[in-house]
Amino acid sequence: VQLVESGGGLVQPGGSLRLSCAASGINVSLSDMSWVRQAPGKGLEWVSTLYFGGYIYAADSVKGRFTISRDNAKNTLYLQMNALLSDDTAVYFCARGGSRPPFRPRGQGTLVIVSS
Repeated sequence: VQLVESGGGLVQPGGSLRLSCAASGINVSLSDMSWVRQAPGKGLEWVSTLYFGGYIYAADSVKGRFTISRDNAKNTLYLQMNALLSDDTAVYFCARGGSRPPFRPRGQGTLVIVSS
């Protein structure tokens, strides 16, 4: 299983980014897939899960701002992030599984910095 995240960068508060997670060795349309993040000096925090049946579950801290989705043809998971806050600064990982640890396997992560 290989998961490769991309799309991170520096964005101003209130801005938007779309993260991508290209998957190989796993079919994202047949798996529960999640985004998790790790802020500087903190542990892993679950962000959102897209269950293989299509149900979406998101943390209260991102509900209404972040949207998880997938492209079955591209075998890719996405995270659309809007109205970004400085507290959203973190390395973002995609992982197979749901809302509970161990969040493995997961990719190498992509860094999102929200700052003016």
